[in-house]
Amino acid sequence: AGVMLAVRPHFRFDQRTPDVRATRSGHWFWSAVLAQRFVYRDETAAAFLTIEPAAYGHTLVVPVEEIDKWTDIPADLWAHMNEVAQNIGRVIVDEFDAERAGYLIAGFEVPHAHIHVFPANDMSGYTLSSAMRHDETDAEKMDAAAETIRKALTEQEAK
Repeated sequence: AGVMLAVRPHFRFDQRTPDVRATRSGHWFWSAVLAQRFVYRDETAAAFLTIEPAAYGHTLVVPVEEIDKWTDIPADLWAHMNEVAQNIGRVIVDEFDAERAGYLIAGFEVPHAHIHVFPANDMSGYTLSSAMRHDETDAEKMDAAAETIRKALTEQEAK
């Protein structure tokens, strides 16, 4: 005796979806990512570039709802987050000249569930301890990576 709401994700960064920052502004995690480079958002999931990337294009896919462990995410939301991650992974392979899109769940960095999706040509990206520090990244390259992902996701949706 429940209700299931199926939402077709919109793979674009626009105003048709609620502002994630307004939805979660009271939670410290969202406050910490306000200045991040968002590439996707809808009512249940968001994606943005991490501040300490394994490579430019390294994206975090997160639930909007405050959920600490990925094992606590409801199955329908988990499926949706993985669809978002898979679409971002396709963009990463195509646009960042990566052999594969890396996919990683760690969960020790912050107490909020998230999926890492990043360009991968070998196993080095799976060691987050070797990621660039936030003060070592090039802001222009980060901005360009975010714009590349946003644009390609919008083009994917249009097909």
